[in-house]
Amino acid sequence: MKLVFAGDPMCSWCYGFGKELTALSKRHPELQLEIMLGGVRAGATDILDDAGKQFRLQHWARVEESSGLPFNRQAFQARQNFIYDTEPICRAVVAARMLAPQADLLVVFRALQHAFYVDGLDTTSGKVLSQVAAQALSGLGHAVSAEQFHEKWKSPEVIAATLADFRNVRALGISSFPALLLQDGDDYAMISPGYTHVDQLDAKLAAALKQLQAA
Repeated sequence: MKLVFAGDPMCSWCYGFGKELTALSKRHPELQLEIMLGGVRAGATDILDDAGKQFRLQHWARVEESSGLPFNRQAFQARQNFIYDTEPICRAVVAARMLAPQADLLVVFRALQHAFYVDGLDTTSGKVLSQVAAQALSGLGHAVSAEQFHEKWKSPEVIAATLADFRNVRALGISSFPALLLQDGDDYAMISPGYTHVDQLDAKLAAALKQLQAA
């Protein structure tokens, strides 16, 4: 039995949800957490215009109000010719998972989120992603250099594994993020189809556990 989180580091509601999921994991250390990447805008090629920026900033305001987490609006608004492609950052999470299978992947996931939403970094850049992820892994006790990470991130096996994550998420019927499920063998119970506070998550998890155990 384990928790399965489907998300994308450049999905703003997933950013807010990261805080709640971290709190839930601390309450339930007995439940392994698996992270699956959804690729909300994977492969996008269009340059984000002012209307697109304003649309996202409206979401950011709601996430900030709900979660209390900070956003660097100025850096986002100032970015020119930005292509909001989330495949590179999803691939960075997969690369971290493959380089350090025992690492707490949620820490890496949230470090990448912080790099985009707070530090205002270009998280479509492989070199930027590699620096952030390598530093997060090193902080967890996994010695990986940014150069080593970048080579892994560029590899065909990581590219293929990332696409497999996207397919597996769709196969579960998940089309919006974040989503948190409880898996017991081949059975899945939806805990949260969207952002939810940790206390509500805990109550929904308790109900799902009870339901699965009674089945």
